Amino acid sequence: MVSDLAALEERTLSNIGAADSEAALEEVRLAALGKKGEISELLKGLGRMTPDERREFGPALNGLRDRVQGALTERREALADAAINARLAAEAVDVTLPVRPSTLARGRIHPISQVIDEVTAIFSDMGFAIAEGPDVETDHYNFTALNFPEGHPAREMHDTFFFKPGADGRRKVLRTHTSPVQVRTMERQAPPIRIVIPGKTYRQDSDATHSPMFHQLEGLVIDRSANIANMMWVLQEFCRAFFEVPQVQMRFRPSFFPFTEPSMEVDIQCDRSRPGEVRFGEGTDFMEILGCGMVHPNVLCASGLDPDVYQGFAWGMGIDRIAMLKYGMPDLRAFFDADVRWLEHYGFRPLDIPTLFGGLSS
Repeated sequence: MVSDLAALEERTLSNIGAADSEAALEEVRLAALGKKGEISELLKGLGRMTPDERREFGPALNGLRDRVQGALTERREALADAAINARLAAEAVDVTLPVRPSTLARGRIHPISQVIDEVTAIFSDMGFAIAEGPDVETDHYNFTALNFPEGHPAREMHDTFFFKPGADGRRKVLRTHTSPVQVRTMERQAPPIRIVIPGKTYRQDSDATHSPMFHQLEGLVIDRSANIANMMWVLQEFCRAFFEVPQVQMRFRPSFFPFTEPSMEVDIQCDRSRPGEVRFGEGTDFMEILGCGMVHPNVLCASGLDPDVYQGFAWGMGIDRIAMLKYGMPDLRAFFDADVRWLEHYGFRPLDIPTLFGGLSS
């Protein structure tokens, strides 16, 4: 009997040592100490033994049970330690590697969105409201109400995206400028009016500096005493704030637009002596940047305002163009290519809201 117990102990301890997982170790425990385990069955047999046999084999069986339980506990702890070490090795972090930027830090604001925020921050500080309108316009708002005569080149198919005629036989268009919002605003709002209108516009043109869809900003002031001097001050203050220069010289040249009279093109002082670089507020060169003028009396009449009582001025510029000029982007087409590398280079950090006191592009 004693030799049988020694053989059982040797076999059980060997199985415990060979167990390489918690599950395997549990199988060994059940085989030895479970309800029907070998050692458990031997302990149940003590009740059928004589007192002398119990005194001889009882201590031996209890000692075997205790040694097996101790071996099980020790092996279980060893397996747990091994599992922890394996997990630590698998999840090791090399602290010498650079910290990965967070998702928020990697995100970028598109330059167009940034420039729209910059522009609206400037004009909001001057007391202007932001106005919007539909991208799909009627011929009336896009052309007629803005004093475009019949047969004007802008009405031709080669310049404008026309839709198929509707049930009434009239064709709608993708707006070619944001000026229709001026008319819509004058129809529903009594003067004084001070608005800027950022938005998408559409024309059939595409090259390095033109896109079939581009972004434009228009401004409109209507009251009883608005004049050219007011307009020149507004535009000068805008250019000074937008290009973040202390002073800037501007040149106003006579031009023609159907919806303004008189009309002017505006050039801004710049330095283009360095290849691929334009610096504003310095140098002896000038670059055209926007168009402006006094609102034509016909436009006021079409909007329901009396030109003998009210007058105003308006201006328009390409948001894509001023973004290219300010941030040195050579090709407009890259704005719409959705190239992540380009956006990481030219984009702006999220949550950096442009302000006049904190910096527009800080």
